[in-house]
Amino acid sequence: MTRAVLPGAVVGVLGSGQLGRMFAIAARRMGYRVHTYSPDYDTPTGQVADVEVAAPYEDLARVREFARAVDVVTFEFENVPAAAVEAAAESTPVRPGGAILATTQHRLREKTFLARAGFPVTSFAEVRSLPDLQKALAALGCPAVLKASTMSYDGKGQSRIDDPSQAPAAWAALAGREAILEGFVDFEKEASVVVGRSLDGALSDFGLIENTHARHILDYSVAPGDAASPLAREAVRLAGAVAEALDLVGVLCVELFVTADGKLRINELAPRPHNSGHLTVDACVTSQFEQQLRAVCGLPLGSTRYLSAAAMANLLGDLWEKGEPDWRAAAAFPDVKIHLYGKSEARPRRKMGHLTALADSPARALARALEAREALTRAH
Repeated sequence: MTRAVLPGAVVGVLGSGQLGRMFAIAARRMGYRVHTYSPDYDTPTGQVADVEVAAPYEDLARVREFARAVDVVTFEFENVPAAAVEAAAESTPVRPGGAILATTQHRLREKTFLARAGFPVTSFAEVRSLPDLQKALAALGCPAVLKASTMSYDGKGQSRIDDPSQAPAAWAALAGREAILEGFVDFEKEASVVVGRSLDGALSDFGLIENTHARHILDYSVAPGDAASPLAREAVRLAGAVAEALDLVGVLCVELFVTADGKLRINELAPRPHNSGHLTVDACVTSQFEQQLRAVCGLPLGSTRYLSAAAMANLLGDLWEKGEPDWRAAAAFPDVKIHLYGKSEARPRRKMGHLTALADSPARALARALEAREALTRAH
């Protein structure tokens, strides 16, 4: 039986963004020490970790040194090079494992894995050249979405193609990167399920979370959904089945499209906490970040019961365009929590923080979150 990593031990995090920051806060609260590794210094995670190592992921000697100084390694985003994960795993357990990382950091591998396992995904085709793209468009039809296989998120590295004549420009924009063409899904809404899976295979989820995007970036999320609805039950079933198929140890977010006829299609996977799950920090007995910690340390999973309905509204760097937001105005909403990530520079479309509102219904929580966000710039 694998021995649990108990409070007082050291948890290593590959990556140093806001997800690592919130994970580190949860770990520190439970008495763990946290070390973080990334190419950057004074990072969101590093500001709250015990030790911040700033070195390239390609420096495998430093990665090995980092791993030897901790008791378990996890990651806060899936674009850590596979070689770095393998180097860390030579001396220390890495959870989730490197094979999961390799699958989910590459869109074509991810979609192929899901399709072969029988999960519902949109139609897709591999694209390595302009002729490949033209052939794929002929097969899948228009509209379709061309995405780079790696490092394409929040709309980056993606192009919608409404007519085959747009193919050359879309392919040129990727500068020869390997890509995937996905058939367009005429969805009614977007949703996600965050599920935790422990070392012994136990599953625990946060139910269906409904999401709304703006400019290809998550704008706001609301929860909980109606747990008794057939749609929510099926979404939770799918998320748990994917976690089991991956043999996940940790937390997984399954992002979903809901079609007009009530069908679900899996859009993508994230084997770590997710933006849509941030509201669990304030709304649930156990947050997604504590659940990740419990899972990777071999502890029993915590309760995911909602203490309140909640809504999360992202704060992008655009809010800083005319000066510092009015934090006093947002703080005047007593049922709204302010979460800032410690990023030194505000840039358009950059995630700088979020607001979480608590209320007696998801709709009321959303209204409060959006009202508080609007108040941040009202004085401008």
